[in-house]
Amino acid sequence: MTEIADDTPVIIGVGQYSERVGEPGYEALSYMDLAGRALAEAIADSGASGDVAGAIDTLAAIRAFEMSRPDRKPPFGAADNVPRAIAMRVGANPARAILTTTGGQTNQQLVGEFATAIAAGDSSCAVIVGSEAISTVLALSAKGEIPDWSEAIGGDFEDQGFGVEDLMEPALFMHGASGAIPLYALAENARRRKLGMGLEEYRLEIGKLFAPFTRVAAANPHSAAPVERSAEELATVTDRNRIVAEPYPRMTVARDQVNQAAAVIVASAGLARALGVPEDKWVHIHAVTAATELKLSQRPDLAGNPASLASVDAALDRAGKSMADMRYIDFYSCFAIPVFNQCDHFGLSADDPRGLTLTGGLPFFGGAGNNYSAHAIAEAVQRVRGDRGSFALVGANGGWMSKYATGIYSCLPADWGANDRFAVLPKATDKVPLAKEPVESAVVETYTINRGPKGAEAIFIGRSDAGKRVVGNADLADAATAQAFESGEPFGKRLTLTQDERGRTVGRLA
Repeated sequence: MTEIADDTPVIIGVGQYSERVGEPGYEALSYMDLAGRALAEAIADSGASGDVAGAIDTLAAIRAFEMSRPDRKPPFGAADNVPRAIAMRVGANPARAILTTTGGQTNQQLVGEFATAIAAGDSSCAVIVGSEAISTVLALSAKGEIPDWSEAIGGDFEDQGFGVEDLMEPALFMHGASGAIPLYALAENARRRKLGMGLEEYRLEIGKLFAPFTRVAAANPHSAAPVERSAEELATVTDRNRIVAEPYPRMTVARDQVNQAAAVIVASAGLARALGVPEDKWVHIHAVTAATELKLSQRPDLAGNPASLASVDAALDRAGKSMADMRYIDFYSCFAIPVFNQCDHFGLSADDPRGLTLTGGLPFFGGAGNNYSAHAIAEAVQRVRGDRGSFALVGANGGWMSKYATGIYSCLPADWGANDRFAVLPKATDKVPLAKEPVESAVVETYTINRGPKGAEAIFIGRSDAGKRVVGNADLADAATAQAFESGEPFGKRLTLTQDERGRTVGRLA
């Protein structure tokens, strides 16, 4: 590797840290402590003889979930300067400290952004690090314990904002689709309709997809739920595996109750040499691409996610590879449909011998907030180091299949001389307009039923006769309407629409 140019970006270290409530050694660590431990692991992983921490010039802290929306604050507090609080834990003092935007694609996209900066000579050592401590927060809160995790760090940092503007869909939110589970369920049922599958049949398909994920999770020491389960167990609805939103049983949705952290260190080859990082630790970045999708209600195909497919296709193209060349794959798996979309596009099966996850997936390894894919990157790095000449692909998803970033990694060199291995793709413009005024009727395209302590709430997306999208609630008090939705087959049904006292659209079978 001695011929590799000094300005070539390479990953020199990756680290993960986790703890499970009540297990031996459990410390109830804060967000910042978990992230600091992961970064220390990444520094140690580099095998450097020099001072890696002292060489860090850029550090990006991924927003924890509890810091990801303007209306939320960490219940136990947090540092006033999260990136510098993490840096201080390893003795680093980066010139540039960043608190990132919200989104599960962020860490993967930052690999491309930081690699580009290194290739341009604008940086020499950059860190991406994040953590979640939701499991500890819930456990301590349940006991009435309120530790103080606030820290007065001071200093400057770049606050990139929440970045959730493109995720705001007031019409969906006001009708009860205000979180990831029902929003993904709407897309999932749209795919089920295309396949002509009933609810139970489709739930088994989800189980078949995710059963292999549970085997990977069961062998991963950082997993939040390291239990192998069969497809039938995942698909069977029970009191413990209740429906959270049709068609999802609880076990098949992202698990956010985790205490997990991960870090990735990207450096120039020249600095890696100067720091004494062994060349067999270097992992090359062959491509990173990022794409943004239309809002869910605007998408011509409610089941589709063309931006994610375009991102993966573009990354493979820039790397000069095909999906068949990828020996290791991690598709972001907060729910089944982001994985299904990739499988449908590339002709992959649920039992692909390579596997479709490196961690165990978000429902089983754990949905470590916006930072999940840093864990996937860490696993990819370790895989290609141990299998020299192989390639790994990581697909990272954000929002409601709203944003996607893809990375391709190998120990084989990647020439960054043209500095063109990172790309942000143009956003689609062919969107379906949302009806702004009340309409008399609409035909159901997709739906979900939220099921919770307050009962069932049916949400639909349909089309008006003018071709505009309509969002509303189905009137489950009406027997015929309830039968259509509860059966799982309201697709294509015409609903007569009215407005309730809160201005929400309510539909009954016409």
